[in-house]
Amino acid sequence: MDLNIVWFILITVLFIGFFFLEGFDFGIGMLMPFLGKKDEERRQIVETILPFWDGNEVWLITAGGAIFAAFPNWYATLFSGFYLALMLMLVALILRAVAFEFRNKDESKRWRTLWDWAIFIGSALPGFLWGVAISNIIEGVPIDSHMEYVGGFWNLLNPYALLGGLAFVALFLLHGAIFLDLKTSGEMNARAHSAAQKLWLPAIILVGLYVIIGYFVTDVFGHLGIDPGVAPIGAGVALALVLWFLRHQRSGWAFIMTGLTIVLSTFTIFQGLFPRVMISSLNPAWNLTIYNASSSPYTLTVMSWVALIFVPIVLGYQAWNYWVFRKRILKPSAEY
Repeated sequence: MDLNIVWFILITVLFIGFFFLEGFDFGIGMLMPFLGKKDEERRQIVETILPFWDGNEVWLITAGGAIFAAFPNWYATLFSGFYLALMLMLVALILRAVAFEFRNKDESKRWRTLWDWAIFIGSALPGFLWGVAISNIIEGVPIDSHMEYVGGFWNLLNPYALLGGLAFVALFLLHGAIFLDLKTSGEMNARAHSAAQKLWLPAIILVGLYVIIGYFVTDVFGHLGIDPGVAPIGAGVALALVLWFLRHQRSGWAFIMTGLTIVLSTFTIFQGLFPRVMISSLNPAWNLTIYNASSSPYTLTVMSWVALIFVPIVLGYQAWNYWVFRKRILKPSAEY
């Protein structure tokens, strides 16, 4: 196994971690204005992710940095071609970060409602745009022989990409509702549990449509063959089992199932792409791969040593953070 493959695997793992962790983060942000009927309840909802949300975004920053260093041609094509969409995503994430900090600075109802909806937008828009971005990457976008994106912003908003955006949002909503079920008690817990059961059906329908249509408009799922393997089948089974665990009051297992769905689905997408990183809709010979888009062997070697040292440290810190703040939020703290 060469270093190009190693770094493709590492970037896959980073996106898996990002979608798994930020998925429930986005889901709770989208649910907060609807499940929180009173300010105290909304504060309680926000506090379930307050210790985690910024750490979860580290996975995205690290993934972007890894792409930049390991596969600079991929980074250049992706970030120039998807520039407007990624800028909208960045603005939404900044808006959400500001909202977390500002909503408690004034007790005015109008002030807090404003920032609550900012949290909603800052969670829904990135979740949707990630679905659009991933769908375009696997469907193919107009890339020429110079590895340059030659389409426009509206090329990205095709029907399959929009369906992907909705599927991502639905799955994140379900993931977030179950996490909220695990982190709260009393009336909020019951409300989150009920929401999770209601969200399961639209999630499984949208994800199912996304996969079925994907067989016709992309080669990623077909690339896996008649027997697609354990990952895609496991993702479907895990998502189907979520409702059973919810109905039997096994929310912990339900959360594991939505997590497995996200992990195995992301793995399936990258497995279907390999060894490509972006697909050209103009000519298969112009696809970006882990070889024609990569840095020099020396750069990949140095990066590998750096990752070997620092990645375990980051993983250890995040695991410790989740352990420290593992208890349910019974009521919002006086400081928030």
